[in-house]
Amino acid sequence: MEKILVVEDDKTIAMGIEYSLKQEGFKTTICHNAGDSFKTINSNEYDLIILDVSLPDGNGFELCQFIRKKSDVPVVFLTACDEEVNVVMGLDMGADDYITKPFRVRELISRIKSILRRYSKKSNSSDLIFIGDITINTANAKVVKGEREIPLTALEYKLLLTLTSYEGKILSRNQILEGIWDVAGDFVNDNTLTVYIKRLREKIEDDPQNPQIIKTIRGLGYKVGE
Repeated sequence: MEKILVVEDDKTIAMGIEYSLKQEGFKTTICHNAGDSFKTINSNEYDLIILDVSLPDGNGFELCQFIRKKSDVPVVFLTACDEEVNVVMGLDMGADDYITKPFRVRELISRIKSILRRYSKKSNSSDLIFIGDITINTANAKVVKGEREIPLTALEYKLLLTLTSYEGKILSRNQILEGIWDVAGDFVNDNTLTVYIKRLREKIEDDPQNPQIIKTIRGLGYKVGE
């Protein structure tokens, strides 16, 4: 049985989420503040953690940073509409998704199942991906070029994984956007994708102006590998 931690200070919302998760067969733990959450996360292991951004004694970003220091467990943020723009920071910390209040519980359940399926597939596959002199270790989400680790944001890492998952095949811009949607939500569109491709190339290419790893196929999209 998969274990999920829900950190939500609104007890009515937390109760509704807990009931729905248990109906779906998940073992669910609830925390209503940051203090209890730090203790719970430190002494237990979970398959997925849901974090409210605003808490009475802290915030979800601090918890996400704490979580990422000890594990790569998937994290989903719950956020009010006026906090939505701040979730970009959470995504860059390594969160997997976010959902805006008010939300439909069925949508949250659907997102959770999708993330868990993706993590399950990743854990059942080889941990290492090799592209040129780039090594991607999916077990710890690290990217190494030669012998030097390349620091990537969560979105850059998922973008690289999306591209390398289809090595040798041309991916259209829409296909790439679909591959990273669950990480970036509405914050990445066709225009900003160009910016993220550029940033990624600057980090992994020997000559970003003449890319050999992420190649542009004019009029069609991008390709990694031959």
